[in-house]
Amino acid sequence: MSKINFKIILSIIGFLLILEGVFMFTGIPFSLLHCETKCYSLLISGIITIISGAVIRYYTRNASKNIGRREGYIIVSIAWIVISLFGTLPYLISGAIPNFTDAFFETISGFTTTGASILTDIESVPSGILFWRSMTQWIGGMGIIVLSVAILPILGIGGMQLFVAEMPGIAPDKLHPRITQTAKRLWLIYVLLTLVETILLMLGGMDLFDSLCHSFATMATGGFSTQNASVADYSAHIQYVLIVFMFLAGTNFTLHYFALRGKFKNIWKNEEYRYYLLFTLSVTILITFIWILQSNINNIEKTFRDSLFQVVSIITTTGFVSSDYLIWPGFLWFFIFLLMFVGGSAGSTGGGIKIARHILLLKNSSAELKRSIHPQAIIPVKYNGKAVSQDIIFKVMAFFLIYLTIFFIGTFVMTLFGLDFKSAIGSTIATLGNIGPGIGKVGPVHNYAWIPDMGKWFLSLLMLLGRLELFTVLIIFTSSFWKK
Repeated sequence: MSKINFKIILSIIGFLLILEGVFMFTGIPFSLLHCETKCYSLLISGIITIISGAVIRYYTRNASKNIGRREGYIIVSIAWIVISLFGTLPYLISGAIPNFTDAFFETISGFTTTGASILTDIESVPSGILFWRSMTQWIGGMGIIVLSVAILPILGIGGMQLFVAEMPGIAPDKLHPRITQTAKRLWLIYVLLTLVETILLMLGGMDLFDSLCHSFATMATGGFSTQNASVADYSAHIQYVLIVFMFLAGTNFTLHYFALRGKFKNIWKNEEYRYYLLFTLSVTILITFIWILQSNINNIEKTFRDSLFQVVSIITTTGFVSSDYLIWPGFLWFFIFLLMFVGGSAGSTGGGIKIARHILLLKNSSAELKRSIHPQAIIPVKYNGKAVSQDIIFKVMAFFLIYLTIFFIGTFVMTLFGLDFKSAIGSTIATLGNIGPGIGKVGPVHNYAWIPDMGKWFLSLLMLLGRLELFTVLIIFTSSFWKK
């Protein structure tokens, strides 16, 4: 195995910092428009970030352009931490979040599209900073690494290794033979859906600022809102728009490409999409039915809307809140907790385990039962009409085992930091699954401000593990990874 090319790793991280600095400037107009104090915090932060990236690029300008798989894994893992560190600058310089631990927690929560927040009064935060907060989610939604894949070839650097490391799902679909064209198409779809949602939200009465921020958070399945009550106080029109686009964001983006090309049959043929749609509707109807039976309901439409909203929000790991599900009648809150282990579709901006893995695990379990009855029979596991190799099945099973192990360890660790059991499991699954709101004292009407600093750093690690689907981060801690 060849020696790791650390120079190219630093060079790409420098390039990503330059991009991040440019994105910081996007919130400046809103700061100036509202004549806010310290409105130049984004400008200063952007300049510092760009200069830092440029210096790194300059000193690594002669780096070899070769990127192997090991370099790809290191870049993705380290880059998320580095951009989060620099992403704290607007919070710190403006004074919106003066504590570094809190600023880092808020930033990595944005970039990993988790949506867990330490802000106790969101509406008092300057508009420019709130825009940057939403922007971190939008960047992280499709992945700043995938963005770089579309641009790096201009610099003479190939991006396949980065794409594989950033999207380590079952099998990333290529929309085009060249990976850079794939990344560009994904981003164009992402931008188009964001613009359409922004327009529809404005038609529902939102101003441009709130529409953009909520669209960024929706398409990234992030869940940061500009309101203390999340989206609970918005109209039915706005909530239904958010439901539709949360669902779209949790859908494999390859299917959006097929939709734009008019290939709608390909969408319904996709097994994961069928499960995703039917499961979402089934759980919504079940929760609505139980809610109506156990309560005196005067407004059936709102009950259905709240049920649908929270089901879609949790499954897609968006984390928007239209109702406090912890005070729903009976054990309905437990349904929501179980949904936190589902996740969006593979190839979407959603986090969590992913529906495709659930399908393969269930199919493999069914096949194993049949093999027990007919030990000589060859019973393959099929997905979308094609046999799935045992290697993929083993990877899915390993993912489940590691995911649940991290969940149990995380719950134990959070109890050591003083959290009650309900809050410990809620904070662990909400950050590992990149959901945001959990249960207990980190539920939909609470936040993470009260958690000890060490607990916040641990939860930040869980966010990173969840966003990069475990293996990308864990693999760099193995001895074999570093051996020549």
